[in-house]
Amino acid sequence: MKLYDAVIRSTREQMSPYKPKVWTYAEQGAWPDAGVSELVLQRDAAYELGGSGLPAVNYTCVTTDGGLIGENQVALYGPDLREIKKDTPYARIALIRTTQLGEEDEAAYKAIRDMEFVKYHVFPKGYMFRISSGDFREQVRVSRIALKKGISFRGVGFDFIRRYLQNPNVLQVQLIFITAAEAPYQTLRENAKKSSDITRTLTHILDGLPADCGSCSLKPVCDQVEGMRELHFGRNK
Repeated sequence: MKLYDAVIRSTREQMSPYKPKVWTYAEQGAWPDAGVSELVLQRDAAYELGGSGLPAVNYTCVTTDGGLIGENQVALYGPDLREIKKDTPYARIALIRTTQLGEEDEAAYKAIRDMEFVKYHVFPKGYMFRISSGDFREQVRVSRIALKKGISFRGVGFDFIRRYLQNPNVLQVQLIFITAAEAPYQTLRENAKKSSDITRTLTHILDGLPADCGSCSLKPVCDQVEGMRELHFGRNK
């Protein structure tokens, strides 16, 4: 599965000028999960990640290349939750290494969507996030009580990774949080759009695209993404 590899490499390149804090995953370090969506009222919040109209980027990329992912870990670029004092820019990026899903198997793409939808099934206590898939935003409201109890990106990230690893197709996960004011959020948002376009194109392939590329609105995606055209015509055969 190489379809998202270029987006992963772009993400690495864009963040290469910055030095992250990195934590190797340990399940016992995961922040408690509420199990259901928890309401954090504005009056109870210390601040919002991506609030006040600031950037709030989210996307997921899948690969079978272990060299692009490495071990299960959380990486943070910028201040941690207890160091933030006001609304700040934010990005959360999930890079996932999977088993060989089989590039002509419809079940493989359902598996990819399942991995993307993990974000709708993680509920860190005191960490309420709202997702807008249309513009690739994930805005987070952090409660004052959670901060007093010691919430951190390490614990929240471990909660996400724990949930991802429940999927038997998932081998490794690197979860990236970004709160640095100077980070390239606009470029990261472009990466989010590319990742979304790839997944959307896969859905259309499974539904059966026309063989005439000239009449297809998704041709630019196929032209840019390694393996996409081969996948399309492989299914047509």
